[in-house]
Amino acid sequence: MVSISDNIAQVRRRIAEAARRAGRDPAEISLMAVTKTQSPERIRKAYDAGLRVFGENRVQEFAGKAEALRDLADAEWRMIGHLQSNKAGKAAELFSTVESVDSLRLAEKLNAASQLLGKKLAVLIEINLGGEAAKSGAAAESEDLQELLRGAAKLEHLEFRGLMTVPPFTEDPQQVRPYFRKLRELRDQIAAQHLPGIEMQVLSMGMSHDFEVAIEEGSTCVRVGTAIFGERARP
Repeated sequence: MVSISDNIAQVRRRIAEAARRAGRDPAEISLMAVTKTQSPERIRKAYDAGLRVFGENRVQEFAGKAEALRDLADAEWRMIGHLQSNKAGKAAELFSTVESVDSLRLAEKLNAASQLLGKKLAVLIEINLGGEAAKSGAAAESEDLQELLRGAAKLEHLEFRGLMTVPPFTEDPQQVRPYFRKLRELRDQIAAQHLPGIEMQVLSMGMSHDFEVAIEEGSTCVRVGTAIFGERARP
């Protein structure tokens, strides 16, 4: 059986090769381990293999693991799943970054919670590029996105660092290339506006089956679960 550490080494090789094809420095690209349904023991194996950035999909699931992982002092925990506004307070407490901010209302809740905690919370704006009703995220051309961008300057306890997306799934990674390209172009358009309170340095895009294409299109952080931990057990 291939080990988690061997899987991580292979993913890192693939990241480096994709970066070189795009004329990029592999050091520009962060590898996030997606730890949904993974036990603290398996997360610890990924940590021991050198990973420091971890993404969770559900607030309550990570709340149940956090105590067992508290000693991993330099690990960074990020919320990457859909976040309901009534869980904003717990998310602000547990995570250093929330990548799934898709409305001004949610951002305001996170800002208020972060203020109470006396912390700065990094956030990414989630963009729904495929128009899929089952997925969260603000549409690229929507008033919701513009409202969020305009309101960011007032949210002093949030640091808006970039964009995130989950494109429509397809077996062929090349078919999602246009979505990754569109997110990069949207990032560049927003950055060109020089909006107060908004930084556009991060593009979180690409998962186990398509992260190489995402890197070729400018991703700065890939979110990898299956290629590190193997297929999740089905209920």
